[in-house]
Amino acid sequence: MSKELLRLSGVNAGYLRSDVLLGVSLTINEGEVVCLLGSNGAGKTTTIRTISGELKPGQGRVVFNGQEIQGKSPPAIVRAGIATVPEGRSIFPQLTVKENLLMGAYSRRRAFRKAEIESAFEMFPRLAERQNQAGGTLSGGEQQMLAISRALMAKPKLLLLDEPSMGLAPILVDMVFETVAKLAAAQVTILLVEQNAHAALEVSQRAYVMERGRIVMEGTSAELRNSEGIRAAYLGGTH
Repeated sequence: MSKELLRLSGVNAGYLRSDVLLGVSLTINEGEVVCLLGSNGAGKTTTIRTISGELKPGQGRVVFNGQEIQGKSPPAIVRAGIATVPEGRSIFPQLTVKENLLMGAYSRRRAFRKAEIESAFEMFPRLAERQNQAGGTLSGGEQQMLAISRALMAKPKLLLLDEPSMGLAPILVDMVFETVAKLAAAQVTILLVEQNAHAALEVSQRAYVMERGRIVMEGTSAELRNSEGIRAAYLGGTH
Protein backbone atom coordinates (compact mmCIF):
# COMPACT_ATOMS: atom_id res chain seq x y z
CA MET A 1 0.00 0.00 0.00
CA SER A 2 1.44 3.39 -1.04
CA LYS A 3 1.98 6.03 1.60
CA GLU A 4 -0.51 8.90 1.63
CA LEU A 5 1.32 12.05 0.57
CA LEU A 6 -1.38 14.75 0.43
CA ARG A 7 -4.80 15.06 2.01
CA LEU A 8 -7.31 17.90 1.77
CA SER A 9 -10.08 17.61 4.34
CA GLY A 10 -13.20 19.78 4.18
CA VAL A 11 -11.40 22.72 2.56
CA ASN A 12 -13.21 25.98 1.88
CA ALA A 13 -11.17 28.65 0.05
CA GLY A 14 -11.74 31.52 -2.32
CA TYR A 15 -11.20 35.17 -3.06
CA LEU A 16 -12.17 38.17 -0.94
CA ARG A 17 -15.27 37.01 0.94
CA SER A 18 -16.52 34.53 -1.62
CA ASP A 19 -15.63 30.84 -1.26
CA VAL A 20 -14.92 28.94 -4.47
CA LEU A 21 -14.05 25.62 -2.81
CA LEU A 22 -16.84 24.19 -0.67
CA GLY A 23 -15.79 21.32 1.57
CA VAL A 24 -13.22 19.82 -0.81
CA SER A 25 -11.62 16.55 0.32
CA LEU A 26 -9.15 14.48 -1.70
CA THR A 27 -6.05 12.33 -1.24
CA ILE A 28 -2.95 11.58 -3.29
CA ASN A 29 -0.60 8.68 -2.55
CA GLU A 30 3.13 8.52 -3.31
CA GLY A 31 3.89 7.59 -6.91
CA GLU A 32 0.34 8.25 -8.15
CA VAL A 33 -0.90 10.46 -10.96
CA VAL A 34 -4.29 11.80 -9.87
CA CYS A 35 -6.32 14.01 -12.18
CA LEU A 36 -8.84 16.66 -11.22
CA LEU A 37 -11.45 17.19 -13.91
CA GLY A 38 -14.08 19.87 -14.28
CA SER A 39 -15.30 22.62 -16.54
CA ASN A 40 -14.06 26.23 -16.46
CA GLY A 41 -14.86 27.86 -13.13
CA ALA A 42 -15.34 24.55 -11.28
CA GLY A 43 -12.57 25.37 -8.79
CA LYS A 44 -9.67 23.33 -10.15
CA THR A 45 -7.09 26.14 -10.26
CA THR A 46 -8.30 27.39 -6.86
CA THR A 47 -7.52 23.91 -5.50
CA ILE A 48 -3.96 24.13 -6.90
CA ARG A 49 -3.50 27.62 -5.43
CA THR A 50 -4.72 26.45 -2.04
CA ILE A 51 -2.30 23.51 -1.97
CA SER A 52 0.62 25.69 -3.11
CA GLY A 53 -0.05 28.35 -0.46
CA GLU A 54 -1.19 31.16 -2.76
CA LEU A 55 -4.59 30.98 -1.07
CA LYS A 56 -5.20 30.31 2.60
CA PRO A 57 -8.24 28.13 3.31
CA GLY A 58 -10.93 29.65 5.48
CA GLN A 59 -11.81 26.18 6.72
CA GLY A 60 -10.38 22.66 6.57
CA ARG A 61 -6.94 21.08 6.60
CA VAL A 62 -4.20 20.52 4.01
CA VAL A 63 -1.80 17.81 5.20
CA PHE A 64 1.34 17.10 3.19
CA ASN A 65 3.78 14.34 4.12
CA GLY A 66 2.24 14.17 7.60
CA GLN A 67 2.44 17.94 8.29
CA GLU A 68 -0.33 20.54 8.15
CA ILE A 69 0.64 23.15 5.58
CA GLN A 70 -2.46 25.34 5.29
CA GLY A 71 -1.46 28.90 6.10
CA LYS A 72 2.23 28.38 5.23
CA SER A 73 3.86 30.67 2.68
CA PRO A 74 4.44 29.50 -0.93
CA PRO A 75 8.26 29.40 -0.46
CA ALA A 76 7.83 27.26 2.67
CA ILE A 77 5.57 24.89 0.74
CA VAL A 78 8.14 24.64 -2.08
CA ARG A 79 10.78 23.81 0.53
CA ALA A 80 8.46 21.17 1.98
CA GLY A 81 8.46 19.47 -1.43
CA ILE A 82 5.60 20.77 -3.60
CA ALA A 83 6.33 22.36 -7.00
CA THR A 84 3.75 23.94 -9.29
CA VAL A 85 3.63 24.35 -13.06
CA PRO A 86 1.01 27.11 -13.36
CA GLU A 87 -1.48 27.54 -16.15
CA GLY A 88 0.24 29.52 -18.91
CA ARG A 89 3.68 28.06 -18.09
CA SER A 90 5.29 31.30 -16.77
CA ILE A 91 8.78 30.61 -18.11
CA PHE A 92 11.29 33.48 -18.38
CA PRO A 93 11.17 34.26 -22.13
CA GLN A 94 14.41 36.28 -22.26
CA LEU A 95 16.48 33.67 -20.40
CA THR A 96 17.97 30.65 -22.16
CA VAL A 97 16.60 27.17 -21.56
CA LYS A 98 19.56 26.40 -19.29
CA GLU A 99 19.12 29.66 -17.35
CA ASN A 100 15.42 28.88 -16.86
CA LEU A 101 16.36 25.50 -15.41
CA LEU A 102 18.89 27.10 -13.06
CA MET A 103 16.12 29.41 -11.79
CA GLY A 104 14.19 26.29 -10.80
CA ALA A 105 17.21 24.99 -8.88
CA TYR A 106 17.71 28.07 -6.72
CA SER A 107 16.82 26.10 -3.57
CA ARG A 108 19.29 23.29 -4.41
CA ARG A 109 22.97 23.27 -3.45
CA ARG A 110 25.22 24.28 -6.34
CA ALA A 111 26.86 20.85 -6.38
CA PHE A 112 23.56 19.23 -7.35
CA ARG A 113 22.53 21.66 -10.10
CA LYS A 114 24.66 20.27 -12.91
CA ALA A 115 23.39 16.74 -12.28
CA GLU A 116 19.77 17.94 -12.22
CA ILE A 117 20.20 19.80 -15.53
CA GLU A 118 21.74 16.72 -17.11
CA SER A 119 18.80 14.67 -15.80
CA ALA A 120 16.34 17.15 -17.37
CA PHE A 121 18.16 16.97 -20.71
CA GLU A 122 18.14 13.19 -20.55
CA MET A 123 14.37 13.16 -20.05
CA PHE A 124 13.80 15.87 -22.67
CA PRO A 125 16.50 15.69 -25.38
CA ARG A 126 14.76 18.49 -27.25
CA LEU A 127 15.62 20.88 -24.43
CA ALA A 128 19.25 19.78 -24.58
CA GLU A 129 19.31 20.69 -28.29
CA ARG A 130 17.91 24.13 -27.47
CA GLN A 131 19.69 24.78 -24.17
CA ASN A 132 21.23 28.06 -25.36
CA GLN A 133 18.05 29.39 -27.01
CA ALA A 134 15.84 31.95 -25.29
CA GLY A 135 12.80 30.32 -23.70
CA GLY A 136 10.49 32.64 -25.62
CA THR A 137 11.66 31.19 -28.96
CA LEU A 138 10.47 27.65 -28.11
CA SER A 139 7.20 26.17 -29.34
CA GLY A 140 4.30 25.97 -26.88
CA GLY A 141 4.93 22.27 -26.26
CA GLU A 142 8.64 22.86 -25.70
CA GLN A 143 7.86 25.70 -23.29
CA GLN A 144 5.61 23.34 -21.35
CA MET A 145 8.45 20.77 -21.20
CA LEU A 146 10.72 23.54 -19.93
CA ALA A 147 8.21 24.65 -17.29
CA ILE A 148 7.84 21.07 -16.06
CA SER A 149 11.62 20.50 -16.07
CA ARG A 150 12.17 23.74 -14.18
CA ALA A 151 9.69 22.62 -11.49
CA LEU A 152 11.44 19.24 -11.25
CA MET A 153 14.79 20.95 -10.61
CA ALA A 154 13.65 21.48 -7.01
CA LYS A 155 13.29 17.68 -6.61
CA PRO A 156 9.68 17.94 -5.42
CA LYS A 157 7.82 15.10 -3.73
CA LEU A 158 4.62 16.35 -5.44
CA LEU A 159 4.21 18.10 -8.79
CA LEU A 160 1.09 20.19 -9.41
CA LEU A 161 0.28 20.60 -13.13
CA ASP A 162 -2.38 23.20 -13.90
CA GLU A 163 -3.94 22.80 -17.37
CA PRO A 164 -0.68 21.80 -19.12
CA SER A 165 -2.39 21.26 -22.50
CA MET A 166 -4.31 24.54 -22.57
CA GLY A 167 -3.88 26.58 -25.76
CA LEU A 168 -1.70 24.01 -27.53
CA ALA A 169 -2.15 22.53 -30.98
CA PRO A 170 -3.22 18.84 -30.96
CA ILE A 171 0.27 17.55 -31.85
CA LEU A 172 1.74 19.54 -28.94
CA VAL A 173 -1.00 18.29 -26.60
CA ASP A 174 0.16 14.75 -27.41
CA MET A 175 3.74 15.81 -26.57
CA VAL A 176 2.65 17.18 -23.18
CA PHE A 177 0.79 14.00 -22.22
CA GLU A 178 3.74 11.88 -23.35
CA THR A 179 5.77 13.99 -20.90
CA VAL A 180 3.29 13.27 -18.09
CA ALA A 181 3.44 9.55 -18.93
CA LYS A 182 7.27 9.68 -18.73
CA LEU A 183 7.07 11.32 -15.31
CA ALA A 184 4.56 8.73 -14.14
CA ALA A 185 6.91 5.95 -15.29
CA ALA A 186 9.64 7.63 -13.21
CA GLN A 187 7.32 7.47 -10.15
CA VAL A 188 6.85 11.24 -9.89
CA THR A 189 3.72 11.97 -7.84
CA ILE A 190 1.43 14.33 -9.79
CA LEU A 191 -1.84 16.18 -9.33
CA LEU A 192 -2.98 16.93 -12.87
CA VAL A 193 -5.65 19.57 -13.38
CA GLU A 194 -7.09 19.24 -16.88
CA GLN A 195 -10.09 19.99 -19.08
CA ASN A 196 -8.88 17.40 -21.61
CA ALA A 197 -10.55 14.48 -19.85
CA HIS A 198 -9.67 11.91 -22.53
CA ALA A 199 -5.93 12.43 -22.18
CA ALA A 200 -5.95 13.01 -18.41
CA LEU A 201 -7.77 9.74 -17.71
CA GLU A 202 -5.31 7.87 -19.94
CA VAL A 203 -2.23 8.96 -17.95
CA SER A 204 -3.67 8.91 -14.40
CA GLN A 205 -4.54 6.13 -11.97
CA ARG A 206 -7.33 7.92 -10.10
CA ALA A 207 -9.54 10.90 -10.75
CA TYR A 208 -11.82 13.40 -9.03
CA VAL A 209 -14.53 15.41 -10.77
CA MET A 210 -15.29 18.90 -9.51
CA GLU A 211 -18.40 20.97 -10.13
CA ARG A 212 -19.09 24.38 -8.62
CA GLY A 213 -16.41 24.02 -5.98
CA ARG A 214 -17.37 20.55 -4.79
CA ILE A 215 -16.02 17.06 -5.51
CA VAL A 216 -19.00 15.27 -7.10
CA MET A 217 -17.36 12.02 -8.22
CA GLU A 218 -14.19 10.05 -7.61
CA GLY A 219 -12.79 6.68 -8.59
CA THR A 220 -10.15 4.96 -10.64
CA SER A 221 -9.51 6.52 -14.03
CA ALA A 222 -10.85 3.35 -15.68
CA GLU A 223 -14.10 3.62 -13.69
CA LEU A 224 -14.57 7.24 -14.67
CA ARG A 225 -13.80 6.52 -18.32
CA ASN A 226 -16.63 3.98 -18.27
CA SER A 227 -19.09 6.16 -16.33
CA GLU A 228 -22.09 7.26 -18.37
CA GLY A 229 -22.24 10.62 -16.58
CA ILE A 230 -18.57 11.35 -17.27
CA ARG A 231 -18.86 10.20 -20.85
CA ALA A 232 -21.79 12.51 -21.46
CA ALA A 233 -20.24 15.51 -19.71
CA TYR A 234 -16.56 15.24 -20.62
CA LEU A 235 -15.86 12.53 -23.19
CA GLY A 236 -18.21 13.57 -25.97
CA GLY A 237 -17.30 15.88 -28.80
CA THR A 238 -15.87 18.50 -26.47
CA HIS A 239 -13.58 18.39 -23.46
